[in-house]
Amino acid sequence: MLKGLGKRAFQWIVAGLGVWMGIELFTFLSAESLWFEELDYERVFWVRLLTRLVLLVLGLGITGGLTFGNLFLANHLKYGKLDILSRGLTEPLGGRDRWKRNISHPFAQPNLPSPNSYTALNLESLLALVILLSLGISTLLVYYAQVVVDYWHPGSWLLLNSPSVPLGFGLQSSQEILQQMTTDWWQIALLLLFTLAIVVEPRLLYAIAAVLSLFFGLVFSGQWAKVLLFFHPIAFNITEPVFNRDISFYIFNLPIWELLQFWLMGVLFFLFAAVTILYLVSGNSISEGKFPGFSEGQLRHLYGLGAALMGAIALRYALLRYELLYTSNAVIYGAGYTQANVEVWSYGGLALLSGALAIFLLYLTFRKLEPHHFKRLKQSLGLYVALVAIAGALLPFAVQRLIVQPNEIERERPYIERSIAFTRQGFGLDRIDVQLFNPENALTFEDLLANDLTINNIRLWDTRPLLQTNRQLQQIRLYYKFPDADIDRYTLRKTDPESQKSVTERQQVLISARELDYSGVPTEAQTWVNKHLVYTHGYGFTLSPVNTVGPGGLPDYFVRDIGMERQTVQETANDGTLGIANELIRTSIPIGHPRIYYGELTDTAVMAPSKVPELDYPQGDENVYNSYEGAGGVGIGSWWRRLIFAKYLNNWQMLFTDNFTPETKVLFRRNIKDRIRAIAPFLEFDSDPYLVVANTRLYESGITPAEQQFPESDNYLYWIIDAYTISDRYPYSEPTSQEFNYIRNSVKVVVDAYNGKVKLYIADPSDPLVQSWQEIFPNLLQPLDAMPVALRSHIRYPQDFFEVQSERLLTYHMTDPKVFYNREDQWRVPNEIYGSKQQVVEPYYLIMKLPTEVSEEFILLNLFTPMSRNNLIGWMGGRADGINYGNLLLYQFPKQQLVYGPEQIEARINQDPVISQQISLWNRQGSQALQGNLLVIPIERSLLYVEPLYIEAEENSLPILARVIVAYENRIVMAETLELALKAVFQGEEQPTDPIIRPVEDMTLPAVN
Repeated sequence: MLKGLGKRAFQWIVAGLGVWMGIELFTFLSAESLWFEELDYERVFWVRLLTRLVLLVLGLGITGGLTFGNLFLANHLKYGKLDILSRGLTEPLGGRDRWKRNISHPFAQPNLPSPNSYTALNLESLLALVILLSLGISTLLVYYAQVVVDYWHPGSWLLLNSPSVPLGFGLQSSQEILQQMTTDWWQIALLLLFTLAIVVEPRLLYAIAAVLSLFFGLVFSGQWAKVLLFFHPIAFNITEPVFNRDISFYIFNLPIWELLQFWLMGVLFFLFAAVTILYLVSGNSISEGKFPGFSEGQLRHLYGLGAALMGAIALRYALLRYELLYTSNAVIYGAGYTQANVEVWSYGGLALLSGALAIFLLYLTFRKLEPHHFKRLKQSLGLYVALVAIAGALLPFAVQRLIVQPNEIERERPYIERSIAFTRQGFGLDRIDVQLFNPENALTFEDLLANDLTINNIRLWDTRPLLQTNRQLQQIRLYYKFPDADIDRYTLRKTDPESQKSVTERQQVLISARELDYSGVPTEAQTWVNKHLVYTHGYGFTLSPVNTVGPGGLPDYFVRDIGMERQTVQETANDGTLGIANELIRTSIPIGHPRIYYGELTDTAVMAPSKVPELDYPQGDENVYNSYEGAGGVGIGSWWRRLIFAKYLNNWQMLFTDNFTPETKVLFRRNIKDRIRAIAPFLEFDSDPYLVVANTRLYESGITPAEQQFPESDNYLYWIIDAYTISDRYPYSEPTSQEFNYIRNSVKVVVDAYNGKVKLYIADPSDPLVQSWQEIFPNLLQPLDAMPVALRSHIRYPQDFFEVQSERLLTYHMTDPKVFYNREDQWRVPNEIYGSKQQVVEPYYLIMKLPTEVSEEFILLNLFTPMSRNNLIGWMGGRADGINYGNLLLYQFPKQQLVYGPEQIEARINQDPVISQQISLWNRQGSQALQGNLLVIPIERSLLYVEPLYIEAEENSLPILARVIVAYENRIVMAETLELALKAVFQGEEQPTDPIIRPVEDMTLPAVN
């Protein structure tokens, strides 16, 4: 009775788990498909999901079928627990139960399988072999568990794709596991416990087989992106010289072969070891003190598994030939002389030898077994191990030491050339236009007037002091936050001081979004209604010119505040309009729709519109309320949708609230980074999304509103995020510390801050990877020309991409193999003093006119100095405007001419007695003088150095711009404004008086409102 109750309870538990998993799956599929449908990317969701499910089922099903099939066969062939030798009988095929049925009618000895004595083992050998094989299985289990843990992302609904296929199980991975365990005794104890458990209870092998099947299914599912790319390869039309294969083979095909090898090595090693253990411990062999030998059926089974395992090893050696293109040594990255001339052939020979051994084992599987076959097999294995040691280790070592190293530069020259060429290709450095920049040092004040757009856009404010000011003066309420400030350029209307006419001019600005951070809401007010219905969106932004100063040394603002009054014909109205500097700014910057429902801090799910008014913005002591009218969100007007999202979001109060209307929608996954990663997880995204204010309804001629990218948008705020395609399989290309060796800024992503719509545009159509993704998801990626012109004028050369290219260029600007070998011309990025600490100079944006151009453009610039010196050696610019977008320019200075670097200018500034004395005085009066970014600005054929100097009180941390330091040639001036400093430098003879420096006692800090 108890047994029946236990069985029934187990059935109920299984049924309950099945129902629970069914509900979870249905909820997930319904909610996610509705979310993707809202964005018009439903096909993207289903293609990705079905690919993952198919790979999961294949990995789980094929691995489970192989492992359990072989384990059941081994259970069928293994010895029973009766003493074989003492009874002279063998347990019938089928195991102990069948033996019990036939015990009274024993089989005749000739018809029973008998052990082959030439495979017998004594107790010491038996125990050693069983323990060794159990240890191997335990190590394999730990290794694959770590692989799965590395793949798992707790916040994702499925496994994310890994950037590289993990290394297959073998000697190298086993050594890595054991080395890791030497530092953690508990890992060693766990491994030994697993090993002992397998020896004591071999039936655990069935559980391990199930776990491994699940592991492989999950790993296969995690490689869905590489599988899709495998079926949509695009030629690079670049041939790698060692195997004469197109680069596309390594990017699209090789990862799948590595995945196959990863699976085969793990499954076949486990099967061979597990089946061998089952046979060795069967028949009560350990308690009897000896193993009588394998039966004929057992030997055939092991020969077959051994043949498959040797076939997997042959595949491993064949793939190791291609892996040589990713080896690294002290001289080059990629296959050098030894790898290309010795190891390629060694691994090829070992692959053939392993294949031959696999064929021999397969031959033994179907051949009548004889003792001399086993002896020949042992001899073959011994010879094989010796050849592996010689060809795989000793021969390459001898060639490297005796042939290559004595004449290394000559032997490695062609391979160094390959490494340089392919690394430059992988990071787009081969596209750089290199020019000589010969400083003429003849800059005059008239030259400055001729380059007034550059001078007027010299950045005196950077993000850190501006954000500190914003957070104190523009945050307005505790729940508003400014997460970041970004550099951009806008075309603004201005009044010409001479003609008094309205003209347009490009202006570099700092823009910062005022987002709502729900964690800033007082704890007492953090109710369900407030979280999901009231505090739904941020409001507005600040827009500041980078070059002007407001009253009291604070930042100047083109756009600021909330709820500013404006005068109409009939009355004075306050409709939540953002504050503007003047009416010309109103005509240049659209500020009419400032609500931010999707941003960098929007981490809560909200339901809107509802019966509860949403907080729009504060006005004095009261609040103004609004209701959402955008196109974002998934409708939850029906009860079943409310039920689905209540379960999916784990927000059960959605079912019981009376505040929803038939028009209510749920807006979730509002964080723009989470949003775009959910849509395109196969892309890498820039760390710095930036806000753009643009009227996308300024249509191009000939295009109707219905053809616009955001036709229903009643919004002017958009986020632009740069996205990258990367790979770690580009041959001969040295990877970065992030372990990729190919990168392209292939995609620009636009997110509507009000409606949540997401559009992806191809910025680099020459990239084969993005072409492949376009084939896979044809409606996901659009050409860059489809982006509205108002947004296209704000795309930037991305700083993350530029920094990666700059880091590679430090070494790979050297294209001469001998110079590269000796590292004669190694570069570095210079340092600067920011605040009072030293830091690496970061790339910065400028509006400037290149020496070979006739008009100014938006440039991202970085500086380089020699490794062991501080003088400038060159600068690189990334272009961002018009048809020049994406082009790189490298200007190198003559090596025989001294050009001051940032560290030398900083030293001269801090050694100047007047400047250093003034800074010391400020630092002693309850405030701190902070040196800003030192900007090196190319003008004509000269370099101008500008550094802002801020003063910050120790208590309220509200920095003000106190002085501007300008250096040119041997002249350094500190003045109240950039204009005064420039006049002092370039009109020194005409203006003999020193620049005006406000006395220290006048440097009063403005009060915090």
